[in-house]
Amino acid sequence: MIDFTGRVAIVTGGGRGIGRDTALGLARRGAKVVVNDHGGSRDTLTPGTIDVAQAVVDEIVDAGGAAVADGSAVGTGDSAAAIMGAAMDAFGRIDILVNNAG
Repeated sequence: MIDFTGRVAIVTGGGRGIGRDTALGLARRGAKVVVNDHGGSRDTLTPGTIDVAQAVVDEIVDAGGAAVADGSAVGTGDSAAAIMGAAMDAFGRIDILVNNAG
């Protein structure tokens, strides 16, 4: 199993499905994770809310990991910069990017 201790990962579309599983897996292996999801609750999509991303962050933190939620869209350069900014603000670096959204 690969050890990601000390690494910082961004997972777009990390609030559900493959993205969620990827974020949780990286965290289990020691990565600090920025969980990005522009959706809403698990049952409805409400653009601009981060309910599902925060739920994944809560799982990671409850298990002893480090994570932050981000609700930026991924469709523009400005939003990509915002996601990177969230990682830099929280953890000071970016090592891994999983482009899962979409």
